Amino acid sequence: MAATSSRIRKPMAKAEREAAGAASPASAAPAPLTKDEELYCLRMMLLIRRFEEKAGQMYGMGLIGGFCHLYIGQEAVVTGVRMATRPGDQTIASYRDHGHMLACGMDPKAVMAELTGRRSGAAKGKSGSMHMFSKENHFYGGHGIVGAQVPIGSGLAFANRYRGNNSICFTYFGDGAANQGQVYESFNMAELWKLPIVYIIENNRYAMGTSVSRASALTDFSKRGQSFNIPGEQVDGMDVRAVKATAVRAAEWCRSGNGPVILEMQTYRYRGHSMSDPAKYRSRDEVQKMREERDPIEQVRARLFANGQASQDDLKKIDAEIRAIVAEAAEFAAHEPEPDPSELWTGVLA
Repeated sequence: MAATSSRIRKPMAKAEREAAGAASPASAAPAPLTKDEELYCLRMMLLIRRFEEKAGQMYGMGLIGGFCHLYIGQEAVVTGVRMATRPGDQTIASYRDHGHMLACGMDPKAVMAELTGRRSGAAKGKSGSMHMFSKENHFYGGHGIVGAQVPIGSGLAFANRYRGNNSICFTYFGDGAANQGQVYESFNMAELWKLPIVYIIENNRYAMGTSVSRASALTDFSKRGQSFNIPGEQVDGMDVRAVKATAVRAAEWCRSGNGPVILEMQTYRYRGHSMSDPAKYRSRDEVQKMREERDPIEQVRARLFANGQASQDDLKKIDAEIRAIVAEAAEFAAHEPEPDPSELWTGVLA
């Protein structure tokens, strides 16, 4: 593991990298977090969890139309990665994007209003669940086309390198999208031009509904950049400490001019692929076991309590505060007016 960490910490010459290959070691032991960091993680992951639970309820009530993909269970990934970012770094994601928006600092009211197609939504009610965008927060979308965000994220990284602004593009995609051809075209160019990009593969084991073992010839996604000499690492995506520690090393590697990194976040979604998916391809026992033994939020709660950093009453108070924020966002979204019909023509290239 020491050799692995040094590959991300210390730049190597091109010939040395090519001789070493793009090894895919196991994740380092998670580094401890401070009390403030633990509390930040708890609040952010709870915000994402409660927001997604409310979004699921509102979808069932018919207040959210179209498709809706929930991030429940995967909260530690985006929360930990965000702790490695600096102002100006970009984020781009797939259609399972609500958690990424919230982690980037987007207003829960604006996000929920967009889900319900309201005038005050993040995209004025015209994007819905899958295609939100916030230039102010450097969030470059949700993208409905599988894998489409990977070449776009690579383009953002190219712009960073061209401008010399020392910013990184954190590009998220899933295990299903990892089999798309444009992903490998992007890998090739990113390594060729040493682009500052962290490719984050959120491996939740089932893609749209088929297990990784049935859909992928190589199930170690951290090795997907091996033929391009892109280093990769597998990470326990259910442990926010491991995610943060690995993301910090990856960001340091990119900012040092070494090119791209691939991080395979081994995570799990508790709900179906989308709200219309009954998820019959896995057992209830499997999901319940993951919830009971590996839940990312419960791990943080348990550490805070065990270390004497928060009492049970403190933890309940935090949960109540987050629930109030989400309830306010839902109430706001349900009563906002819909966009004026004239909005059909704004933002359209004619």
